[in-house]
Amino acid sequence: MQNPRLIVLVHGAFHAAWCWSALQSELDRRGVPSLAVDLPGHGASTQPMEDLHGDADAVSALLDRVDRDVVLVGHSYGGAVISQCSTTENIARLVYLTALMPDEGQSASEQLADLPASTAPIRGLFVRRDDGLMAANPEVAPAAFYNTCDPAPIAAALARLDPQRAATLKQPTTRANWQTLPSTYIRCTEDQAIPLAAQDKLAERCESVLTIDTDHSPFVCAPDRLADLLAPLATD
Repeated sequence: MQNPRLIVLVHGAFHAAWCWSALQSELDRRGVPSLAVDLPGHGASTQPMEDLHGDADAVSALLDRVDRDVVLVGHSYGGAVISQCSTTENIARLVYLTALMPDEGQSASEQLADLPASTAPIRGLFVRRDDGLMAANPEVAPAAFYNTCDPAPIAAALARLDPQRAATLKQPTTRANWQTLPSTYIRCTEDQAIPLAAQDKLAERCESVLTIDTDHSPFVCAPDRLADLLAPLATD
């Protein structure tokens, strides 16, 4: 394999770079380099939590320091982040992993509200805290995020989940990079957070579509199969 592109991994709401560790090990075995991002205030980041634009600026700043072409992967809310990035010159492809794809001027929550009621994401997942942040409801998150995962990795993941600023979902985008860059959508057929019918509606915006029969978090329950989908995108 000669000079594969760097796969840059952008996590979704409540998660952080840790969620990609098993996938990165699988990509390493395939000779594909990857870099997982901690959005501001998540995981090991010491920066304050940001809104959607601040999250996108953080990813853009990282891309500015990368001197090679990248495949930029956004999971769930991370799809809104990669759509909003201002640095695009070295992005060879956007990958939306069961992800949101808001249009220019649309917020993530508005896009969710536009989905048919029968395909709306699972209810009761977001809990508003006294400090104004949102948290993932621990009673609902296992079914929403990890419904095909084994119990041990579910417990480990739940213990790491971070709160999230409500502004990340309510702030309208000013860009829609999927309109101008090559893009791929990865459908997760057992997803309960963004059900398949909703994913299919979003995937219509992409030039290619791939499928994996997992829940919302294939990087936890099937990192080997997810790596098999991503690795060719780094070398095509």
